[in-house]
Amino acid sequence: MRAPAALLLLSLLAPPLTAQLPPKPPTAQPPAKPLPNTDELERELKRFVDVLTTTLDNAADAVSEDQALYAGAIPGMLRTLDPHSVFFDKDQFQQLQEMERSVSKGFGSIVSVLPGRVIILQTTPGSPSQKSGLAPGDEIIAINNIPLSRLDLEQLVQLLGYTRQRQAQILIRRQGTAKPMAFTLTPEDLQSPSVDRSFHLEPGIGYVRATSFDTNTAALLQQAIEQLGGHKLKGLVLDLRDNPGGVLQSGLAAASLFLPSGTRILSARGRSTETDNVDAPRDSQPYQFPLAVLVNGKTASAAEIVAGAIQDNDRGQILGETTFGKGLVQRVFPLSDATGLALTTAFYYTPSGRSIQKPLKNNELAAATATTRPEFKTAKGRTVRGGGGIEPDQIVQPRPYSRLGQHLEATACYAGFATDWLAGHRADASRDMQITPALLDEFQLWLSRRNVRPSLSEWTAERENIQRRLKQEILNQSISVAAGDEIELRADPVVTRALAAMRP
Repeated sequence: MRAPAALLLLSLLAPPLTAQLPPKPPTAQPPAKPLPNTDELERELKRFVDVLTTTLDNAADAVSEDQALYAGAIPGMLRTLDPHSVFFDKDQFQQLQEMERSVSKGFGSIVSVLPGRVIILQTTPGSPSQKSGLAPGDEIIAINNIPLSRLDLEQLVQLLGYTRQRQAQILIRRQGTAKPMAFTLTPEDLQSPSVDRSFHLEPGIGYVRATSFDTNTAALLQQAIEQLGGHKLKGLVLDLRDNPGGVLQSGLAAASLFLPSGTRILSARGRSTETDNVDAPRDSQPYQFPLAVLVNGKTASAAEIVAGAIQDNDRGQILGETTFGKGLVQRVFPLSDATGLALTTAFYYTPSGRSIQKPLKNNELAAATATTRPEFKTAKGRTVRGGGGIEPDQIVQPRPYSRLGQHLEATACYAGFATDWLAGHRADASRDMQITPALLDEFQLWLSRRNVRPSLSEWTAERENIQRRLKQEILNQSISVAAGDEIELRADPVVTRALAAMRP
């Protein structure tokens, strides 16, 4: 979720795990190693089978073999390795494969999620939500006879994630309609673009946001940059905040868009694998405009690799907060019965030689992750630290919230007022609209009727933020969430600092 409007794209699933490095060119194969002695392994497997069969035959309650293996024995074994090596059952492995294709099932709605409240902000053209007649401003009050008002934020997110996989009964409250309205939605396969925002922050300066790295991200990123002006741009802000990574090859291709040919992007080393060095392609024609990359604590994996390569090669400024610190090479192994295994096989290192991986608890992976932050040098001799994510060149904190601001966000006042206001003023909503003193007075009266009566000092201190958020929510529901996001992003303190860093 991201502030200020907690947005959840119903067509999205959790991001995919980091994929393996690109294959090396074929080389002469070394002599085959002698087969290991398997006697000890066979004894341990027999012991495991004895425990399993004894449990299945004698436990007081019936034991599911799938549960015992898939939810018990296998996860228990992997837990002793590291927190990112995981087993996928049949359904989970299918979801992983769908995510790598950037396709998943869903209803095609973007919603604002708050404790006990879910408000529709936008429906995708041609999606089940749009075809059923759902509209921006509709509030979902129940799903499959479960009242949402009783659920906290985490429960809502879980319910929405479960719901989008199968047909659902939705109960809606619509402004101006006395009785709740019932809808039946059937999920469909939907495309989920990983590059979801691109626009000009000011003449010649572009903004592009990548929310993950799937197989199409690098191509979508290049397409967005070309639409903004390509090589003619005077600068670009690349937003990787909240980007959890994904397909490694796509991250490498994205970094290559900005780095000179032959430039080192990363290295990978592991116990049973040779060192892999990955450089920008020799035939690449990278962009040369000034670059600023935005990161935060949820920037991870492939997104950290991109940020680290940009920073170590002194290609651009990194701004925001220190990244998550996931520098593990994970290979996904297909297994029998349509299951799969994501296993950590090596570690990523940035061009300067620093590890991205943060230290893990209980000495997990201790050989490759230190508890200190050793120092390294960039291409131009600047000092950077390793062993715990990517530290920005400029630390910029997100905008803090006042007490009044927190209350207005938590109670969905902006979205609620926007819905009511648009019922009589939809023709007045536009990208160029101004939040006039009269409209602010109307909002203040709307709040007063709901027992929200801030003091004059609170209102004055929050007035600028209120104007921005009102316009954002009005555009969310009248034009698109992308239009609303532009309002918020132009005032984002990290974006404004990035703009300042690129100006002469």
